[in-house]
Amino acid sequence: MRALLLPVKLRANAKQRLAPLLPPDDRQALMTAMITDGFAAARAAAAPERIYVVTADPGIAATAETFGWTVLLETEQTSESASVDAASRICATHGITALLRLPLDLPVVSGADIDAVFAPDADVVIVPSRDGTGTNAILRRPPTLFPSHFGPDSLGKHKAEAARAGAKLILLENVGIGMDVDDAADLRALLAHAPQGATGAWLAARPALVQALLAG
Repeated sequence: MRALLLPVKLRANAKQRLAPLLPPDDRQALMTAMITDGFAAARAAAAPERIYVVTADPGIAATAETFGWTVLLETEQTSESASVDAASRICATHGITALLRLPLDLPVVSGADIDAVFAPDADVVIVPSRDGTGTNAILRRPPTLFPSHFGPDSLGKHKAEAARAGAKLILLENVGIGMDVDDAADLRALLAHAPQGATGAWLAARPALVQALLAG
């Protein structure tokens, strides 16, 4: 059974690397917009047979439940790797054989992008980050094939884990999944994609920010 796992951090702690550019309220609003767009993409995807959301955010949990998704509510968040691995173990007990972890700071991701990650015949499928060092999406068959190492150089660490497990690995380039937003350079790159949806509306409401990014 194929499933999608969406980890969602507490929005108050989101996007700290954008602090020099955006006040806390704007960062939280951006994260909310990207979550909205990510949820829309998840709903449009055809490949996942189940969708799980792991979060400590009651509001996010309530929204996910309205879509009929399975919520794994956390009492604390120590790291994304810990959250994903704990959720992966639960998913495995539910009969999930292929689990795609997808973050929710991908403002131009689509349902077709998500489906594309499930398509390759491989034990592990990774979509690298735009800079080629991070792991923007990772699919594992089975979900507990090896532990997660999100953070600096996560791509190299996940490739090493796949090799140790003797797993067939495919690196998949995907523009929609590769375009994440962590810092000002990412926001500048995002403008070239002319994002729609909630993130596009967030940018449209901040013309001064857009001008500053274009001038930067």
